[in-house]
Amino acid sequence: MATVARKRRQPTISPVQWVTLLIVAAFVIVPFYTTALGGFKEIGELRVNPFGLPASWDPVRFNEVLGGPRYFSSLWNSLLIAGGTVVLSTLVASMAAFALAHIKFFGRNFVLGYLMLGLLFPSATGILPLFIKMRDLGMLDSHWGIIIVQVAFSVSFSVLLFHNFFKELPKELVDAARMDNCGYIRIYWYITLPLCLPIIATVGVFNFVGSWNSFLLPLIVLNSEAKYTWPLGIMQFQGQWGSDWPRILAFLTLSIMPAIAFFLLAQRYVISGLTGGAVKG
Repeated sequence: MATVARKRRQPTISPVQWVTLLIVAAFVIVPFYTTALGGFKEIGELRVNPFGLPASWDPVRFNEVLGGPRYFSSLWNSLLIAGGTVVLSTLVASMAAFALAHIKFFGRNFVLGYLMLGLLFPSATGILPLFIKMRDLGMLDSHWGIIIVQVAFSVSFSVLLFHNFFKELPKELVDAARMDNCGYIRIYWYITLPLCLPIIATVGVFNFVGSWNSFLLPLIVLNSEAKYTWPLGIMQFQGQWGSDWPRILAFLTLSIMPAIAFFLLAQRYVISGLTGGAVKG
C-alpha cells in the first residue's frame, strides 16, 4: 500500500513541459558546445560549419593557451577573488541569517527588510560612488577591494536563502541546546551550521559563478594586468589575437571549465538546498 501511494505521488511531466525543458537546455548547451568545438577548427571551417564536428581534433590552440602565462595568471586571480567571495559571504550571511531567524531582538523584522532592499537595486547603480570610496580608502588595484564589494552585493540574496533554511530547522534543536547552557555562537557553529551543507553549497555556487563572471567591477578597480581576472584576460587576449576566433574560443572554453566543475561537484546539494531540504522534526 505504501508503495502504491509513493508511486501516486510521483509527478508526471507533460509533452509541453518536455519541449519547454529541451528548448531551455538548448539555449544553455548549444553556445558551450559551439565554443568548445570552435577551439579545434580552422577559421574558415568555423565560418562555414560553426555547429558541426571539426575535421581534425588537433588541440594545438588549447596547448598554446595553456603554455602561455596569461591564462594561468587570470585563472589564479579569478579563483582567488571567487574563493574569497564565497568564504566571506557564506560566513557573513549565515551568521546574520541565524541571528535573524533564532534570536529575538527589537527591530529584527526591520533589519531583515532593510537587507532585502538590496535585491531591488542592480549593482551597476553603485559603481561610481563605490569607485570614489575605494579610491579614498586606497583599495583600488586590489583583490580585497573586489572581494569586499562582491560580498556586500551578494549578502542580501545569501541572507534570504539562509534565513528561509534556518526557519525550517526544528525549533527543538535550538531549545534543547539552550537548556544545556549552549550559547548562540556554539549553537550556530556546532548544531545549525553542520546541517546547512545544502544551502551552503547553493549560496556558494551562486556567489562563485557571479564572482567568476564579473566584468564591470574588476574593469573599474584593477589597473595592473598581472591582477586581471579571466573576463579581463579574455578582453586582453582578444585584443592581442584580433580575429583568430578559434584561439579565442579555446581560451574561453578553458576559462569556463572551473565554474562548470565547481557546479557539478555541488549540484546534488544545490538542488536539495533550493527545494528546502531541511531536517524535519
